[in-house]
Formats: sequence, C-alpha cells, structure tokens
Amino acid sequence: MAQITVRDLALGYDSHVIADKLNFSVSSGDYLCIVGENGSGKTTLMKTLLHLQPPIKGEIIIGDGLKANEIGYLPQQTVVQKDFPASVSEIVLSGFQGQMGFRPFYNSSEKEIARENMERMGILPLANRCYRDLSGGQQQRVLLARALCATRKVLLLDEPVSGLDPKVTLGMYELIQELNQEGITIIMISHDIAASVRYASHILHVGREIFFGTTEEYRESSIGKFFLQQQEGGADDVG
Repeated sequence: MAQITVRDLALGYDSHVIADKLNFSVSSGDYLCIVGENGSGKTTLMKTLLHLQPPIKGEIIIGDGLKANEIGYLPQQTVVQKDFPASVSEIVLSGFQGQMGFRPFYNSSEKEIARENMERMGILPLANRCYRDLSGGQQQRVLLARALCATRKVLLLDEPVSGLDPKVTLGMYELIQELNQEGITIIMISHDIAASVRYASHILHVGREIFFGTTEEYRESSIGKFFLQQQEGGADDVG
C-alpha cells in the first residue's frame, strides 16, 4: 500500500484553480521530484500534502502505517527565517514539537536523537552556534536535521538547494540521496530538472501538461524531452 495517494486533486486559492486533475502515489522508499514551470502549483501541492492548505477538490489518502505527524518538512526559507536568533541545537530539537502534545520539555531520548541527527548532518560542532551566523549550506543542514527529528519515514523538501553554490548543492543532493538509500521516502520540489532525473526514482511534472511516472518514463516522454532540452540549452525559467 502506498504511503501517500493523491486522487483527482485540484489546487488553488479562493476557488481559483492553479493545478487540476493530479493523480499520483508515493510508496515507501520512493524518491519523487516535483518539477514544472513557475506558478504551476508545486509549493501549493506540498502545503496541501502537509494539510497546511485544503484542496479545492479531490483527496489525499495517507496509508502504509504513516501518520500525519510523521512527515518531516524542509520549507523554503524567508529572509526573516534565515536571521532567526536561536542556537542550532534549539532549532534541531524543535522538530519534535509536533509529537510532544502538551509536554513542555524535551526528554532525554529526543535530545539524543537530535544529537545523532546533528552528527549525521555534520553540524554537531555547530550545536551552540547561533543559526543566523551560519552559511546557507550549514543552515540547510540544520533544517534537514530538524526535519529528521520529526520523522524517519517521509521527508518533504521545498527547493532545498536554492541559493547554494554548486559545491554545496552537490553535497546536499548526495546527502538527500543517502537518506533515501537508508529507506526514507523523499518528496522534493526542484527547479533543476537535470538533477531531478539524475537522483529521483519518479517525476511529477505539473503545469499546462501533467506527467507522473518513473524517471526513465519521463526521460522518454515528450514533456520530459522538451524541458530537459530547455535546461541543457541554458534556460532557467522552468522551476
């Protein structure tokens, strides 16, 4: 059974539809990249999957033992969030808040998991540093460690390499690939279609045309060929 199944989903605001007739499923261990033109509804879809925004119509079915509070989320950062005056360890630990109920303090198990996740992300030496003093790549690793505190099952990542230099971008892609190989399901929005077909197992393309299938099927499809050629030709407006 799929962890997430989307049926006949329509997305938008105040009854204004920006994406319609979305049908796809995500199973345990999948690596799904969501690509498409600007304004096509990629971030709106992710917010709808997280139940942060209701769909206009259609349904999202959570299955395979997955609970709504077992989905980790790494959103796009705003300028204000990048300047957040908290320590690295405080931000990583905040990933547990969705599971704490009314309990006011983190327990020893949560603190140990946070430490392990900081170590996995290579940021343990930064634990007491102020988040706003870190580089963009370090901040993304902090947010990834935070998301891992929320889940060991599914990670939703919204443009996780946006604004990073090429070397840091490659490191982040490799880190996400390692998490997927460890069994974590990845759902990632990306403007980089070439990188998406390099790393992902499945592609969802939203826009004037909608495609969902394996990466190889996307490579061979007319829409996949068109957008891959666009990026190879230097176009950067398909994200």
